[in-house]
Amino acid sequence: MKICMAALSDLSLTLQSAFNDEVILSSFTLHTMIPTDVLLRQRMASSRLIIFALLFPRSLKGKLHILFAHARQLHLTLHLLAPWAPQYDVYFVDQLSTCVPFLRFFGRAPVVFYCHFPDKLLAEGEFVEGNLRRGRTSLLKRIYRYPMDWFEEVTTRQADVILSNSKFTARVFKSYFTSIKQTPTTVYPGINISAYEQEFDTSKPDIAAIVSDQLTLLSLNRFEKKKNIALAVESFAQLRQATQTTKLGTIRLVLGGGYDPRLEDNVQTLSSLVALTIAHTLTFNVITPSTSSIQLPHFDGACSNADILFLLNFSDEQRTALLTAPSTRVLLYTPSNEHFGIVPVEAMCCGLPVLACDSGGPTESIVDAPPAEKTGWLRPPDADKWARSLSEILALSEEERVQLNRRAKRRARDVFGMETMASQLEVALEEAVTIGPPSLRIVWMSLCVLLLALVIAVKF
Repeated sequence: MKICMAALSDLSLTLQSAFNDEVILSSFTLHTMIPTDVLLRQRMASSRLIIFALLFPRSLKGKLHILFAHARQLHLTLHLLAPWAPQYDVYFVDQLSTCVPFLRFFGRAPVVFYCHFPDKLLAEGEFVEGNLRRGRTSLLKRIYRYPMDWFEEVTTRQADVILSNSKFTARVFKSYFTSIKQTPTTVYPGINISAYEQEFDTSKPDIAAIVSDQLTLLSLNRFEKKKNIALAVESFAQLRQATQTTKLGTIRLVLGGGYDPRLEDNVQTLSSLVALTIAHTLTFNVITPSTSSIQLPHFDGACSNADILFLLNFSDEQRTALLTAPSTRVLLYTPSNEHFGIVPVEAMCCGLPVLACDSGGPTESIVDAPPAEKTGWLRPPDADKWARSLSEILALSEEERVQLNRRAKRRARDVFGMETMASQLEVALEEAVTIGPPSLRIVWMSLCVLLLALVIAVKF
């Protein structure tokens, strides 16, 4: 089976490893798509990978992101459909559906589309299952988004097989893409188990700066308001206040995550978290890896032996060190209605229990009951309830922690391992190939619908 990937991601490389040399990897970006993960770079080196130069910017003065995303993918599509381009048995498209009808019709091959979450919902506001909390958007933006949202639904509908990254995403997909009769098949993202089994050198400065004998609560999330990292700080503050007289010893909280000083949301979120820390009379420190090129923001009152450690842009080695450290007791995953959430799976892969919100993808990855299968705790985003759950986790006996560790690792391997994902993707690809190329009649009918969508988009 000759497969073409219309994106470059760890998902693409998972598929490549399953089909060896039969997978062609193509990307429409250059500098923005080269990963920093060492294992991912190694897998790229062994792949048949083509990277096309980027003709279009990511945005124009921070605006028109989706328009330029469409343009970049169409640029890739031109290369894939060129007269000299190879012929493929099936196309696999990840995240953005712009190219689906063009590949399907002009490439004369079936298309499998992997949906992470409808872009129309990401753009309109915070999504809560059964409800969309619309942000304060201008009339101009709503006019701009309308044809974009319609175009997304029209192009997605052309895929022969549609996959989703969680059952939560599949439900949302069916609710908001009402013209699409097909129900997405859920294929959970896979993780590379071996990446979390590597030993780390505690003598390295970057590792020595973050590991500690103190009991550690860990949160790994981008510094964005929607990630609700404040819930971790509030819960930790309540826990510290309630356990001052116990024998638990000193407890600290490590908040690690991506941080870009050019993004106002990142800057404001970090500042508000530091302010919240100070308001609870907790000490803090802010650090980055030695390889980081960003300038650390200055905050008065930072100290070395802090109650809360802010770790900006942590490295893969630092992440693994924190997840596998004997002193780390739990991962706090604070976002609500997360589409999937790979971080809880990474924690379970390391045998670490997870405390997460009881909504979205984490309700599928984390098992809260029955006790014999428990891998974590699912709770409403309430600091008081989280603090009580943290007390329960910290009070686990050694035997209880060992059993939970084994269950978490087993679930991560069996449900979210690369091999599991690869076998499910193989089934989807074979199904698409069995369907075969579309008839010419369907091709022209679909192209007319697509042309109408483009005309409306240009008009608006």
